[in-house]
Amino acid sequence: MSSHSPHGQSPLRTVQVLGGGNAGSSAHVRSLAAGLVARGVRVTVCAPAEADRAHDFTGAGAEHVHVPRSSDPGSVAVLRAACTDADLVHAHGLHASFRAVLALSGRGTPLVVTWHNRAHAEGARAHLLRLLERRVARTAAVVLGTTSDLVDRARRTGARDARLAAVALRGPRRSEGHEESERPVSKLRAELGAIGRPLLMAVGSLDRHRGYDLLLDASRAWRRLDAVPLVVVAGEGPQRAELQRRIEDEDLPIRLLGRREDVSELLAAADLALLPGGGESRSVLAQEALHARVPLVAALAGGIRELVGDAAELVPPDDAQAFAAAVVRLLGDPERCELLRDMGTRQAATWPTEDETVAQVLSVYDELTQPRPMI
Repeated sequence: MSSHSPHGQSPLRTVQVLGGGNAGSSAHVRSLAAGLVARGVRVTVCAPAEADRAHDFTGAGAEHVHVPRSSDPGSVAVLRAACTDADLVHAHGLHASFRAVLALSGRGTPLVVTWHNRAHAEGARAHLLRLLERRVARTAAVVLGTTSDLVDRARRTGARDARLAAVALRGPRRSEGHEESERPVSKLRAELGAIGRPLLMAVGSLDRHRGYDLLLDASRAWRRLDAVPLVVVAGEGPQRAELQRRIEDEDLPIRLLGRREDVSELLAAADLALLPGGGESRSVLAQEALHARVPLVAALAGGIRELVGDAAELVPPDDAQAFAAAVVRLLGDPERCELLRDMGTRQAATWPTEDETVAQVLSVYDELTQPRPMI
């Protein structure tokens, strides 16, 4: 579909709504905006200003409207104004979806919602999230889930129409010719302190559900190896101080690198990629690892099996011993590593392209909007 404005019709106008700007969903919206604009759709992205700075929605041809984070009481009013003459609103993530529900209250504008990940919380907050999920699922015309688990969850929560969404991973930025990508792997490994020893890598915000406690437990077993592997973790978050304290107190071979702009390069330099928890339903690290031909060890949680198939070492969740053993096995088995690299390349080739992702979303939009005669 080359254009979405045939003779006699005005262009479809969509509003994409983002909440706090989760990196995966923000990259998806950037890709979606570019693809929709290329097909003649008018796109407005409602997101915090920092999300536009990081992902350049305006550079993709979309209009950007700054909508404060959900904690700001003015955010719903700003969103309501931005959606005034939209043909369709598409919200990404639970909090953005709930704000869209409030903003569209009393209007007949169709709402599409994409659930990229399951929201994590404990205690009273978990109960609140369940209430939000129910309200969103029952209000949305269509709920798109990035994994079968999320689609099932949407149906159980009361969604009228829940479907599996194709979500492409935006290509690694290192192909864009950044100067630092000229660094040879050996130099990068030297900077990290991984000369003459394996380099293992994990990526993601330092939150409890990401499984870093398990990773620290597992790393104790690796200290017994002749060449003690170095584990580097790229990411920032509320668990930072607690994890750093444990690393120092227990003398663990782990470095917390904080937020990094060169994750693709770090990954390319690593011997193994590690995914110790189920923090993401469609893990960006898992996708990048397979694309980069880096063997992956992952806890069997979230949508990981659906994503990687047999192209990774999958171990039971919450089992530090099994996780540690899988890493030791792979480090001593170069043939298995090579097999995983080849299987990973084949698995990655089955994932949807950006074009396929845009085409699927556009077909949903077509179902929900009537032809718009020109005035």
